[in-house]
Amino acid sequence: MSTIPSKAIQKVKLEFLRPGPSHNQLLSPLTPYIALCGEEGPVTVQMPFEHRQLLMRLRRLRYESDKDPAKDEQRQAEVRDLGEAIGRVLGQIPALLSELGNAAVEAGKLVHLRLSLSAFELGLVPFELAVGVDGFPGSGSPLFLQTRAPISITREVRRGRPLPVNWNRPPRILFAFAEPDGLYVPAQSHLQALRSAIEPWVKIRNPGMDKERVEDVKKILTVLPNATLKQIREACAQTEYTHVHILAHGAPLENSGNKRYGVALSSDHDQSKDIIDGERLAIALTARDSSGNTKFCPTLVTLATCDSGNIESMLTPGGSIAHELHAAGIPWVIASQFPLWMRASAIAAEVLYQRLLDGNDPRWVIYELRQRLRTDAAGTHDWASIVAYATVPLNFEDQVDAFRDKQIRRRLEVKFDRIDELVGANADIEQTQQTFSSAELGEEIGFLCKSIRNELKVWREAPEAVASFEIKAERLGMSAASEKRIGIAYSLLANNHAADLSKIPKWAKESKKAYETSQGFYREALEFEPHNYWVMTQYLSITAIPALTNSAAFKCLPENYGQWWITARQIVEWELNKASGDNRAYILATLAELALLGVAYGGPDFNDQHAKEEIIRYCSEMRAQLGPDEFPLLSTQRQFRRYIRYWDREEWRDLAYIALEALGGRLSEESLED
Repeated sequence: MSTIPSKAIQKVKLEFLRPGPSHNQLLSPLTPYIALCGEEGPVTVQMPFEHRQLLMRLRRLRYESDKDPAKDEQRQAEVRDLGEAIGRVLGQIPALLSELGNAAVEAGKLVHLRLSLSAFELGLVPFELAVGVDGFPGSGSPLFLQTRAPISITREVRRGRPLPVNWNRPPRILFAFAEPDGLYVPAQSHLQALRSAIEPWVKIRNPGMDKERVEDVKKILTVLPNATLKQIREACAQTEYTHVHILAHGAPLENSGNKRYGVALSSDHDQSKDIIDGERLAIALTARDSSGNTKFCPTLVTLATCDSGNIESMLTPGGSIAHELHAAGIPWVIASQFPLWMRASAIAAEVLYQRLLDGNDPRWVIYELRQRLRTDAAGTHDWASIVAYATVPLNFEDQVDAFRDKQIRRRLEVKFDRIDELVGANADIEQTQQTFSSAELGEEIGFLCKSIRNELKVWREAPEAVASFEIKAERLGMSAASEKRIGIAYSLLANNHAADLSKIPKWAKESKKAYETSQGFYREALEFEPHNYWVMTQYLSITAIPALTNSAAFKCLPENYGQWWITARQIVEWELNKASGDNRAYILATLAELALLGVAYGGPDFNDQHAKEEIIRYCSEMRAQLGPDEFPLLSTQRQFRRYIRYWDREEWRDLAYIALEALGGRLSEESLED
């Protein structure tokens, strides 16, 4: 797992303005544009292109079918010449030179250049080709490929109010591809790229369960072969897709004599082409309810379609497909402004979805994609073909970081679900555990545990955790909870009646080692955040379990940790007075658990009857506040099951049963999750 924190990004906005409507004006060296960048005053710049001249030069960038792109010297020369001309335009803006020059001083920081274009004719200019002039980082080389100060460029539509963005949603992907009129698209390569990207979040099944695996995949990825616009519209109206990936050929589209590029989807009636413009596609992707409000809207749309970022004509309102989708309210649209090689489109799908689903910031992903295309699609200019329209709200970095954390937790949960299944952790307490081949499953469990630990280690050592005690404590607590679950798994493995007798001592040792590691992580988390009542409660809990504390040592707990228990209760009671919603539910759960732990830490003043009354009161309030399937309630039920099933002590057995009954829980469906 390799992630880069979103906050290592410097934002620079460059805006080009001119008077008049956005459409119906051609490029000309005589047209003055106002460039605004940073806090500096406006600067007047001219584009060094006549409109017809630029269109002819852009046509030279189209790949010829009978030529090897690596040997097409004329096209390569045009790429360089256009890049240098655009670089000189950007070099006329002192504030941009200053911002990018300063960025080169800070190693490892990405610069996000937000290009705001109100004039349609400027959308024709391939700014992504720009070659840095003197004063820019890596002068003389492509500005958005150089490594001295990584720069990621996105475009955006000027708006009267910010576009709402919810990046932190559980991923659900729609993949639509079309091959009308016998056209070919590399659908299998794209499907494989998407399938590989979602694999870490797909339930792990036993060999031979192919049908179940397909159903698991469908919960994350929907595929529409030979897609029609109607099918896409119906799919987006029925399901909340966060990502939509469209693979199709681009095709020219004429409307009232105005030529644009569209997407060649399949027709509703036969296998002929239905060329869809950006406006129709935007309507299909942004489903609306009966009141006209947007019901579902994807966060990101990727268009593996030639010329999907090509405006071509600016005589009438509108723009490229990507521009239209972004203007319609889709926050992120990644497209191609030139023809794109099929192999490059598959690489783009692989890099984008693997890195985005891992939780990386899309601005870093765009930069990495250009680098990858430059190395793996040598001889082409596909790296410059990628164009991204993006909306980046003020809290975008926090949204990306929250999404990355959730994706890590979801990925870990898939592995723990598999471990639970292997050791029979989902069986009822009264039931006999399932039998299995201990050698094979012991090996698989060992592999999964090693993978979980490696991933958590990288997460704990990430830059944002090093910089923040609060984040560090949270991730140490998560690591402690994971080690606790590993300890439970190994204890179940050792106690299984079909286990290999020679392996039992090893598994018992692994269980105790995991419990000790869990205890150490909780203790370390407390050192970073001493007032964290949840961590303190879990530390007290793990310290009192039979695997770490025998009967003699159990009697000494009040003397050694009684003050900790009192402190934790006081902090939690203070927090309860100002808590609401799910936070109040978690606090009630902690108070109930602390009441149970009074058996271990309360000493001679502990009152068993009073503890029962407290547990019933806290658990009953929690149950009344939450629905039967809400996560805080289920999580608390699972924790009290552990005191019965895995950490059984006579001293707290009755209290754990009372808590579980008050919570409406059963003794099955244990998933070992904190």
